[in-house]
Amino acid sequence: MFQALYRKYRPQTFNDIVGQNHIVSVLKNAIDKDQISHAYLFYGSRGTGKTSIAKIFANEVNNNEVYQKENVDIIEIDAASNNGVDEVRDIKEAIKFLPTEGKYKVYIIDEVHMLTTAAFNALLKTLEEPPAHVIFILATTEIH
Repeated sequence: MFQALYRKYRPQTFNDIVGQNHIVSVLKNAIDKDQISHAYLFYGSRGTGKTSIAKIFANEVNNNEVYQKENVDIIEIDAASNNGVDEVRDIKEAIKFLPTEGKYKVYIIDEVHMLTTAAFNALLKTLEEPPAHVIFILATTEIH
């Protein structure tokens, strides 16, 4: 089966990440000290590893032994394609449920800057006061 190169060679552990030592250190310390925040903003230009680090972090906080294993508690959303209020409402409904396999339900929202203004406003209250079992990771190339 064909697999894209970025998926084939994507880092699978914090030790595989190159050039982001300061970020890896902060995230590892947060996990070790059990001081996990409810939301993270990963900002950087294309190809810097925002989504890769988000996926590794999500697996680490849930103690997943196999990185590529499908996990129902790690939800990746591409905001470039799913950028409307209806998609945000679906997220708001889904976060009410506890994680199935891990300690946290982790939502990785990639290209979050592509959300419409109405969609981001709908998500804002949830980002400010999420349930204790939810972590949001927002990845973007545009900090504003």
